[in-house]
Amino acid sequence: MPVKIKGREMKKKSFEEYKAEQFELIKKRDPAIKIIEEVELYPSFWAVWEYMKAHELFKKGEFYEARKISQKAARETGIEIHPGAEIGEHFFVDHGHGVVIGETTIIGDCVTLYQGVTLGGTGKEHGKRHPTVGNNVLIGAGAKVLGSITIGDNVKVGAGSVVINDIPSNTTVVGVPGRIVRCENVRVEVENLDQVDIPDPIEVEIEELRKENEELKRRIAALEKHFM
Repeated sequence: MPVKIKGREMKKKSFEEYKAEQFELIKKRDPAIKIIEEVELYPSFWAVWEYMKAHELFKKGEFYEARKISQKAARETGIEIHPGAEIGEHFFVDHGHGVVIGETTIIGDCVTLYQGVTLGGTGKEHGKRHPTVGNNVLIGAGAKVLGSITIGDNVKVGAGSVVINDIPSNTTVVGVPGRIVRCENVRVEVENLDQVDIPDPIEVEIEELRKENEELKRRIAALEKHFM
C-alpha cells in the first residue's frame, strides 16, 4: 500500500519554540550536542528554519522570493531544500553538506538524512517527479533516492545506496541498485536507527547459497554411499 502522507507539514512556530524543539530532536540523534546554544551551529537548524519561511511564500505563489531564500540557505548551509517540498515534523539533517531535496518531494514525520543524500528526479518524469518518504525513516550518507517513488514507514536506506523503486514499510535497503532486506515483525524506532548496522543482502544470499551447496554435497555423498 502506498504511504499517504500528503498534507503533513511543519507547524508554524516562533524561533524560540523551534530552537527548543530542535535541541530535543538533535539530542536524540547526535550525542555530541551538550547545550541548547549549540543547535545554532548545526547547518540543518538554519536550513530547515529558512525552508519553513520559503515554503510559506511558495504556497502563496511568491516563487521568486521563495527560491531566493532557499538558494541563499543552500549556499550558507550546503543543504538545498526546494521551497515546494512538503516536510513533516521532527525532520533532521545530520552534517548536511551536499543534501538535495527536490520540489515535489514529500517527507513524513521523524525523518533523518545524512550528508550527501539526494531526494531527486530521474529527469524523465513530469508533475510529481521526486520521492515520497514515509514516517520514521533514516537515509544514510551519500544515498540517492530518485524519481516519483514511495519509501514506506520505518525504513532504513544504507549509506551509498541508490533507490529507484518503491520500498515497502519496515524494511532496509542496501546497495546499487537498492536491494531490500526485510525486518519481519520488527518496528524500527527512531532511537534505534543508524546508517551502518544494516545487513548486506548480497552477503545473505551468498550465505544461503553456501548452505544449499553444503546440503547438496551431503545428499550426493549419501546417494553415492547407498549405491556403492
